[in-house]
Amino acid sequence: MSKKLFIETLGCAMNTRDSEHMIAQLKEREGYDTTTDLKEADLILINTCSVREKPVQKLFSELGAFNKKKKEGAKIGVCGCTASHLGDEIIKRAPYVSFVLGARNVSKISEVLHKDKAVEIDINYDESEFAFDDFRTSPYKAYINISIGCDKKCTFCIVPKTRGEEISIPDELIIQEAQKAVDTGAKEIFLLGQNVNNYGRRFSDSEHEKVNFTKLLRRLSKIEGLERIRFTSPHPFHMDDEFIEEFASNPKICKSMHMPLQSGSTKVLKDMKRGYTKEWFLNRVEKLRKECPDVSISTDIIVAFPGESEEDFEDTLDVMKQVEFDQIFSFKYSARPHTEAEHFTNVVDEEIGSARLSHLQSMQTEIIDKNMQKHLGKTYEVYFEDLNRDNYVSGRTNANLVVKVKGSEELLGKFKNVKITQIGRTICTGEIVE
Repeated sequence: MSKKLFIETLGCAMNTRDSEHMIAQLKEREGYDTTTDLKEADLILINTCSVREKPVQKLFSELGAFNKKKKEGAKIGVCGCTASHLGDEIIKRAPYVSFVLGARNVSKISEVLHKDKAVEIDINYDESEFAFDDFRTSPYKAYINISIGCDKKCTFCIVPKTRGEEISIPDELIIQEAQKAVDTGAKEIFLLGQNVNNYGRRFSDSEHEKVNFTKLLRRLSKIEGLERIRFTSPHPFHMDDEFIEEFASNPKICKSMHMPLQSGSTKVLKDMKRGYTKEWFLNRVEKLRKECPDVSISTDIIVAFPGESEEDFEDTLDVMKQVEFDQIFSFKYSARPHTEAEHFTNVVDEEIGSARLSHLQSMQTEIIDKNMQKHLGKTYEVYFEDLNRDNYVSGRTNANLVVKVKGSEELLGKFKNVKITQIGRTICTGEIVE
């Protein structure tokens, strides 16, 4: 009988891909098969995230629950960003943990598995050319890392302290991985990086050809059988005209753009060290919509950042009114360890922050309710990738609208034209039309 692996993945798509890498290594080199039943697992991994509020409390709460449920002799490993910044403190607080593996050390999973109480958290470890074994959660799309780490100095963000400096993965390795995914049935790839459109700034090999993100997109789009290219997240600072024009004109690039605003106030953006202004962000949106009128735009927004005044908050609301984002991920600021903003003293009152977040989210609900109406009765090409309950299958349009139809697994991995018959805030219902 094979050994069983249970893995819980928290946080972003990069964590999802890191988990896939660890699963692949453990399957091919250690003989593990995955299980959804924690109680039968021989190895339990939790792949952590440090970005959102209270990740440390969540981690130790989860670990305590896992330890109570696990079978005798099962190992528990803590991986990811929280592992990177807590290190051996995890084992001190939870001595039943077998090893700790940082976000920049994924390739060492087999190594730490056989060392009791191993702690591998080197944020400068270079995995950019490591040949991972192949595993994908979905056969219909492939997540592909194009860079690791981050060189930005955003004052609210812990990522550079957990994932190290930014290094781009050689384009030939990315193209090989994409080709392999297409050869095994995937029609869509999802490119991942902290700042994807800063791709090419630094390679491990200083002699490597200088390839920027726009050139990488052009090369990937030449792969026969690859129908769709998505990516996240581009940084507004690096959204030059060449990039926007390629995005708009290349038919294989999906017309959805995630543009993390964070704040609409130029003053707050400066305090955050984001590198752009309110005017620059709006200029890039204007250019994007001029070149690609059907683009959907999503964003991240933090309210109540230290020093945010009522006028600063109104600037954020003004950007929301002007842009009318298709989706926002919004949060009230919470201090993260090892960040510059952790030491800022001009903290916004908790009640004021909560009221601002509620106001912003209410405004976004109104925007969505208005804008979703435009989809009713329209027909879109949908790529189906998920089997839902109640005999529904769901997928996404080119512009990232989630659509479900009545159907079976026979639709998975196929493109179909779908007429929208019912709209919702996060998912639409439709009928397949021939």
